[in-house]
Amino acid sequence: MSEHRGSGRDETPEQRLDRNVEELLGELRVILPGVQVLFAFLLVVPFNQRFGDVSTFQKYLYLGTLLCAAVASACLIAPSIHHRITFRTQDKEYLVMRATRLTIVGSVFLAVAMTGAIWLITGYLFGSVVTAVAAVTVALLFVAVWYGVPLRRLRRQR
Repeated sequence: MSEHRGSGRDETPEQRLDRNVEELLGELRVILPGVQVLFAFLLVVPFNQRFGDVSTFQKYLYLGTLLCAAVASACLIAPSIHHRITFRTQDKEYLVMRATRLTIVGSVFLAVAMTGAIWLITGYLFGSVVTAVAAVTVALLFVAVWYGVPLRRLRRQR
């Protein structure tokens, strides 16, 4: 067996790709329930009797948040669909690269949708100061924890 450069594992390129696909699909199994719950919540919001009381801005914020959740869902579900369609085509390297990009893009839209949901809910319940603090805090949390930490680690390794 040949060791893949930098992986620290004694595995063939095929074994590495198999492991990468399994890890990626496992990660998506963790992410997807959250996306689905958020999307379901957003789908029922307009049917609440008090939704008519929201401002025009809040309606557009809702629409943007709903669309971001839909895009996140599409991007995060796509790797499983791609895997199923390309099953047995011996093209796992392409699948892993494409799925990785879709997962990152989907996570960005998920972070925006979650921030939008926080903004929408706090804007409806509290004043603009609480809303601004909550939305900015949540957005910064996503940027720092989801992207900043791993990107900083990559930069340090290089």
